[in-house]
Amino acid sequence: MGIAAGMGIVALAGVAILVLRRRTRRITREVEGACPAEGQFLDVEGVRLHYVEAGEGPTLLLVHGLSGNGRNFTHSLVPALTDRFRVVVLDRPGAGYSDPLADAETGLFSQAALVARFIQAKGLERPLVLGHSLGGGLALALALNHPQQVRGLVLVAPLTHPQPLPPTVFLPLAIRPALLRRWVADVFAAPVGMLGRRHALRQVFAPDPVPEDFAYRGGAVLAMRPGSFYSASCELERVNHDLTRMLDAYPRLALPIGLLYGTEDPILDCRRHGDALHRHVPGIVYEQVPGQGHMLPVTAVDRVVSLVERIESQTKA
Repeated sequence: MGIAAGMGIVALAGVAILVLRRRTRRITREVEGACPAEGQFLDVEGVRLHYVEAGEGPTLLLVHGLSGNGRNFTHSLVPALTDRFRVVVLDRPGAGYSDPLADAETGLFSQAALVARFIQAKGLERPLVLGHSLGGGLALALALNHPQQVRGLVLVAPLTHPQPLPPTVFLPLAIRPALLRRWVADVFAAPVGMLGRRHALRQVFAPDPVPEDFAYRGGAVLAMRPGSFYSASCELERVNHDLTRMLDAYPRLALPIGLLYGTEDPILDCRRHGDALHRHVPGIVYEQVPGQGHMLPVTAVDRVVSLVERIESQTKA
């Protein structure tokens, strides 16, 4: 290859990257216009956190999973809870409309410390905490390290144990060098994510159908923004380290805990994560939803609400 040909290829690559960056900015504006912040903001030690609050009654704090945001809950679950609970839905740091944390602070323990400070700053007074997927791992870290802030846990398809490889749908997030992670987030995440969003949602919901409005009303497209992609990638890099440290501490959990899995969950296998946690903490209320998958806050609302009510009653016993 001659010098001129090589320079031509470099120039074309530069143009392609410029086009993709512009496309990324356009997609970001479009999805934020279609899925704006719906709640309020609270500054917690320099981190601006976005949350939605609705309903009256005992306080229930909802914490979403990897590449998620609060709209995952407001889509279906929150309307089924607000006649009985004061529901607070938190965008985890770096997700939805909450500020990101520094790369080294994106682990479960650091996020749990921030959530504990949010609980104090917001005056939630020991809420019942519902965590879905990675949010379930965060809820466990919160109960282990800040037990005085939590009165009980409802864990819906939670990540409880380390696993060598992430679920297939999250493999694109497994980028180690920070500079490469930032470059992929800024150039490729939004355009590629928009092209593949239907396939990704089918993987996350399988074997259940994907609601037609979930990409936008459920907030899925917000995960394709560069900042959200970058934060999720950082979380994925650190999560196994924190989970490994949590394993020996699980038996000392001494609060009411409910655990719910779909038996056909392709994202987090109920045997690896649910059965294993139940062995560590035998007093857990462990339920399964036959034939259903990972997105139980959308596909099995009645089962989730029933478990919330059951664990809430145990906190008063």
